[in-house]
Amino acid sequence: MSKVTIYHNPRCSKSRQTLQLLEEKGIDPNIVLYLETPPDKGTLSKLINQLGITARELIRSGEDEYKAMKLSDKSLSDEALVNAMVRSPKLIQRPIVVANGKAVLGRPPENILDII
Repeated sequence: MSKVTIYHNPRCSKSRQTLQLLEEKGIDPNIVLYLETPPDKGTLSKLINQLGITARELIRSGEDEYKAMKLSDKSLSDEALVNAMVRSPKLIQRPIVVANGKAVLGRPPENILDII
């Protein structure tokens, strides 16, 4: 199996549960604390592609930054949304697990079983 990476926020219960599930499966993932080390634009675009979703689907719309940046505007391009997530990584849905060239959101944590 290829290396497994988790984009992790230790304050998020789903992220902690997903990390625990990986460890229970005997996987020692590369842990990216994405709030401390945000993905750059290229990495975030690649993750969105691997997830098979749109940039809008990766955004946490309940965050204050979402409202402050007026990200509900449907005319915003994927590039504008990716730029917003790069500037404010708190907007990124979590956790994201990458393995075997694919990515999945760990909501619920069992979603990761499809790619590990």
